[in-house]
Amino acid sequence: MALLLSSASAAVHVENLKCEYREDPLGIDVVQPRLSWMLTVDDANARNVRQSAYQIVAESGGTVVWDSGTVQSDQSTQVTWGGKQLTSGMAVSWKVRVWDERGRAGDWSNSAHFSMGLLMPSDWKGTWIGHEENPSTDDFRVLPARMMRKEFQSAKPVKSAIAYICGLGLFELSVNGKKIGDQVLAPGLTEYDKRVLYMTFDVTKELKQGANSLGILLGNGRYWAPRLKAPIGTRTYGSPKALFQLNIEYADGSKESIASNSTWKMSANGPIRANNEYDGEVYDARMEGYAGQWDDAQVVAGPRGIVAAQMAEPIAVTETLKPVSVTKSPQGTYIFDMGQNMVGWCQLRVKGAKGTTVTLRHSEMLTNDGSLYVANLRSAKAEDTYILKGTGAETYEPRFTYHGFRYVEVNGYPGTPTLDSIRGRVVHDAMEPSAGFTSSSELLNKIHNNIYWGVRGNYRSIPTDCPQRDERQGWLGDRSQVSLSETYLFDVSAFYTKWIQDLEDAQRPDGSIPDVVPAYWTMYNNDLTWPSTFIFLPGTIYRQYGDRRIVEKAYPAMKKWMAHIATFAQDGIMPKDTYGDWCVPPESPKLIHSEDPARKTDGVLLGTAYYYELLRRMESYARLLKNTEDEAAYRGLAIKVNAAFQKKYFRAADGFYSNGTQTSSIVPLAFGMTPDENKRSVLASLIGKIQGESNGHVGTGLVGAQWLMRTLTENGYGDTAYRIATQRTYPGWGYMIEKGATTIWELWNGDTADPAMNSGNHVMQIGDLGLWMYEYLAGIRPDEARPGFQHIIIRPYPAGDLQFVKASHESPYGMIHSEWKRANGAIELDVTIPPNATGTVYLPGETAGHDVGSGTYHFAAKLPSGGV
Repeated sequence: MALLLSSASAAVHVENLKCEYREDPLGIDVVQPRLSWMLTVDDANARNVRQSAYQIVAESGGTVVWDSGTVQSDQSTQVTWGGKQLTSGMAVSWKVRVWDERGRAGDWSNSAHFSMGLLMPSDWKGTWIGHEENPSTDDFRVLPARMMRKEFQSAKPVKSAIAYICGLGLFELSVNGKKIGDQVLAPGLTEYDKRVLYMTFDVTKELKQGANSLGILLGNGRYWAPRLKAPIGTRTYGSPKALFQLNIEYADGSKESIASNSTWKMSANGPIRANNEYDGEVYDARMEGYAGQWDDAQVVAGPRGIVAAQMAEPIAVTETLKPVSVTKSPQGTYIFDMGQNMVGWCQLRVKGAKGTTVTLRHSEMLTNDGSLYVANLRSAKAEDTYILKGTGAETYEPRFTYHGFRYVEVNGYPGTPTLDSIRGRVVHDAMEPSAGFTSSSELLNKIHNNIYWGVRGNYRSIPTDCPQRDERQGWLGDRSQVSLSETYLFDVSAFYTKWIQDLEDAQRPDGSIPDVVPAYWTMYNNDLTWPSTFIFLPGTIYRQYGDRRIVEKAYPAMKKWMAHIATFAQDGIMPKDTYGDWCVPPESPKLIHSEDPARKTDGVLLGTAYYYELLRRMESYARLLKNTEDEAAYRGLAIKVNAAFQKKYFRAADGFYSNGTQTSSIVPLAFGMTPDENKRSVLASLIGKIQGESNGHVGTGLVGAQWLMRTLTENGYGDTAYRIATQRTYPGWGYMIEKGATTIWELWNGDTADPAMNSGNHVMQIGDLGLWMYEYLAGIRPDEARPGFQHIIIRPYPAGDLQFVKASHESPYGMIHSEWKRANGAIELDVTIPPNATGTVYLPGETAGHDVGSGTYHFAAKLPSGGV
């Protein structure tokens, strides 16, 4: 092994300032926000750069509201506000300087900004306005969009104007005819009976002295539910409504508020004639600029939930795709292929006679005759209709719907459409990508790309299960461990902080947690395995971002659920598992379900094993929060549960658990339940099943797949994991690609399976594959004793015939890079550790690590005989 070192040092700069994970957020409602920053250096060869002290200075209205002084600390993330009390509407500008490892002060950073929202209910001057519809019993609920407007005079020059708005289900705000912000499908989905979200906008530049107009466009979203009964009973909350306030400060220091009330005007006679998230939108361009009779807006009852600031990134159009082909279908319509299964909508470009109707239908697949395959959409129409106004070139894209699709059927287009007639608008929560992975295996690279597109397509302010059919729910079981993979693809810190709040809001007084959150489908089954995400997820955010507060905040609700679920335990055995090892691959792709009982894992085994793991997680949280009483109680109960598990399920004569399914071996191994003396036999059983029963393919359902790859690799079977990952035949991720998939299917036999459960874009079958690529193949992971990548572990596993792997991850401290390649029986490893972080690098075959500071390093070592 050769380690190339230098003692180069360089000036330290502070960049990427954030408040509560966001750059320059407006209208936050955390009264003690956390600040963070990153260090950079001029010299790319600099090593061992760290922060020894920092100083924060913050101002509001020209007055210093916090000067931290020189704080001797290396902390550059999760720094809690220590200045004057933050009040409603307060705008803050802050900057940072740091001292390096030699005590040298750097320059001040550029200023960053944040502002406070309306922190008290009394700060809202307006009322909820709208028009209450009679409750509809029709399952296809397609109200037209509501339009609201208010005209007012600004007699004096405007110094600042801040707008606060909650529009339910969805809103678009305009000032003087200009849309404000680039967000779409806003605000985020919530448990509306507990919490609704408002957003804040600085509209100073849009206001003018003299006459001004405000416009609010309201869509239905999930507040006016798109379905009541299909596929199951769905909660609905009322008609679309809005709460609005514009706080104006004039140049002379005087202030004025324009708030929603009965003086506003309202109409449903605008161009959006229907909007529904499952079915699409109908837009009649002939009605632009015309609303017929404008009525006084009604003061209506507001939602039951509190009004809270939206703290996570809004949904936005993040990319635009050009179709790769257009062909004529057997029905005479035109089929566009976007080349990628995507989520969002199409932008239509068209020119024709007034009244011409163009319809766009969406699907993920085509039938054998080249027409749209829509059977897997179930009752969702996934159709947008545009009626031309006939005034020349027209451009249309919908506002209050979205679709999951690769193919678009265009019907009624005047003339012959070309590839320039539509564009695909990719839509999801606008989180910063943090991914970078490539390897010598083109198949593995394609699988990574499919994971990336599948994950991003299922961000809709909550993590959804699918984007195309009449479902699109926040299933907890899908994200239990996939969420950990996601942290390497996007900065999901604010996104999952928001969803954890949704989980808390969905909890019933008795402690029960549903299987779907928000609980639009009221599935309180008292299941343990699916809602286990409620315990795992705060730990994921703590592990990846160093966020202790999220564990502290969620702890009472987690403890309450654990106490509730404990009432179902019977002598240490937990019978509460509703779904089992969901979606085990059928023996043949032509089968709907597996018909082999030997492949079915006992649900009580899963429930008990998960109960043990959750107790251990709660023990670790109690230890983190210095709650010694709870720590001891959870530890003691976990010991009893494991003893009961071993007694009931381990078959000593056979050397495996229960009936010996792959998942029944994987789960106790992953959770550290298996006694050392039994590990060899349990592993032997698992490997035998993989090689024999599955012929080196995936042989688990959703539960087993979430632990499969890392369990194999950590126990010395990284090559087996690699073989599973790169199979091109059924069942496997490579099989999906061979069949043309550009995202991850819901079912392993998604090309032949039952259309009712046949999503072409579903994250649950990702398992821990994405995590395995980053943390095992590339070897990048946080040290859990110093979370948030303050200390980084680099430990790559060169598996199978891989010749190189190159990966990067944008951590809270900056970019981490790991790249290895094989060369003449040796391995060469290049590593980059960001400033203010440290690392320990492990080479294949070595048990002792090499401690390094920040900087770029090159390692070389002979590979162990026989490979890794």
